[in-house]
This record gives sequence, structure tokens and C-alpha cells, in this order.
Amino acid sequence: MKVLITGGAGFIGSHLSDAFIGRGDEVFVLDMAETGKVRHLLGHPRFHFIHDSVLNAPIVEALVDKTDLVYHLAAVVGVEHYVADPYSVLNVNINGTQNILRAAYGSGKKVVFSSTSEVYGRNPKVPFDEDDERVLGSTKIDRWCYSTSKAAGEHFCFAYHRMGLPIVVTRYFNVYGPRLDQTDKGRVITIFIGQILRKQPITLVNGGAQTRCFTYIDDAIRATVEAGLNPKAVGEIFNIGTADETSIRRLAEIMAKLTNHQAGIVDVPQEKVYGKYYEDVGRRVPQVHHTEEILGVKMTTPLEEGLKLTLDWFFANASA
Repeated sequence: MKVLITGGAGFIGSHLSDAFIGRGDEVFVLDMAETGKVRHLLGHPRFHFIHDSVLNAPIVEALVDKTDLVYHLAAVVGVEHYVADPYSVLNVNINGTQNILRAAYGSGKKVVFSSTSEVYGRNPKVPFDEDDERVLGSTKIDRWCYSTSKAAGEHFCFAYHRMGLPIVVTRYFNVYGPRLDQTDKGRVITIFIGQILRKQPITLVNGGAQTRCFTYIDDAIRATVEAGLNPKAVGEIFNIGTADETSIRRLAEIMAKLTNHQAGIVDVPQEKVYGKYYEDVGRRVPQVHHTEEILGVKMTTPLEEGLKLTLDWFFANASA
């Protein structure tokens, strides 16, 4: 099988590329990023890297036409982008997705669209079921542009599905693991790792009372592959994440313990870190029965085990 992965040189995309190469498939990656996360695959006879953008419609059409299955992961993501460049977030995430869906519809190719737990916004109903309502803040708060762009992408997916295109939507919950972007200023685990490597205090925004469900990359990839291969997944949305809820303070304490971090943990005000155009979410927990029953995949990696694997990789590659 020939698989197209947009954003395939990113964190999740690179692991997904590994998974399909490991299955014996042929992988085409379309990405504007550098090749660092997939450099181990460069030169592999079944791996092809195309350095271009999902906004380039002719390139997208040619790649979709020659492949059998499309994973659309390419997006502008990260809190630093939400608040600094909301236009790029909206432009790439919405218009790039339309290019993918338009090309897939023209050739009848199945699309797995990578969405996010951000679409639930600040809905106080926890855990989040795939059909739950979205609760967002003001459009003047740039923090919500990413959530809106991904929700718009989902709407386009289901509009095309009504016209006959096979689609699947995956919503990821705080996926982490080796190959996380070391410069990512919006992912809490990466922020903490950077502070640990620099021997600085670990900073908690507003005390770290917020909770998240941290999902190890290997578990997320097993579910993602199955979402593309399982015919029962077509037309469905899947929360890809663990249901184990952890506070940000507890996360910091575990990481400090695993690394024997001596610089301590300190509290900082939210506005000092993200500015005044950011709004945090107190809890984010998925309902996972849909993923377990239809895809047959459970998230099995304990947080401390996954964090140790992640930290070991970062310490080994800190100067790479």
C-alpha cells in the first residue's frame, strides 16, 4: 500500500512514517519542515520526502493521486503560534485541509484527518465524548484560533463524507515521547524538559492545578494506524488518548524526580508566559470507549514509564 502523510516529518508524523515503513508499505511525506525527525528513513527505498506545502494544490493533487491512503497531519500548531501569528494558523490549517480533501474527493482516496482535543475548548463536562459540545471563548482571544481551524477542518471532512468521501477524524490528547520538538514553547512536557536540561527552575503557570491526560506516542500511533486501516472507522471521530488525568504540578514533580532536578519548582503568572491573549483550560479528559471498542486499541503505557523513555531520548540527543 502507498500512504501519503502530510506533516510526516513532524513529531507524530515521523513515528507514523516508521509504523507504515515497518508494515512494509511505501510512504510519501509532504512537509515544509526539516528532515531531522525522519533522517533515519532518508534513502530507504520505500520512503519518499517531498519538501513542499499543503497549500501547493498541484503537488497535493499529484501525491494524493499516486497513493492509496492519506493521513493529513500538516498544520501550524503550538501556543506560541496561536498568540503570535493567528493568520498562519487559520490559513494553513483551513486552506491546506481543503486542498487535501478536494484532491482526495477527486480520486476517491480515504483521508484520516488529524484534529485535536482543543476542539472541545473549555467545556466543563468531563470526560469529553466525541459528540460533546464545543465551548470556546471570544474571537478576540487568539488562543481559540487553532481550535476553530481544526473544527472547521472537521466540518469540511464531514461535508465531503456526505458526498461520498471516506474520512476518519482523530483527536489527540497531549501526545508525548521521543522526537518532541525541543524548541516547542507551547507543549508543557517540552518546556519542562528544556528547563531541566538548562538546570533552571520548572515553572508552573498559576500553580499547575490544570489537568491533562498525557498519551505516550507508541499508543497513539497504534490507534492512528488502525484508524486508517479499519473499515469500521469511516465516518467516525476518535479520541486518541489515555483517560488517566494528571495535574501539571504532578507532572513537574515526576519529571523532577526522574532527573534528580535540583533547581526546584516555581509558580509564574499566566500573563507573564503567554501574554494577555491566552486563555487556559482547567481540565481536559477524553472518553475513550469509542477508540477501544471500534479500533480495539487501549493506551497502556504508564506516565512515569513513558516520561523516562522520553527524558532518556532528550538527554541522549540534547546536543544533536
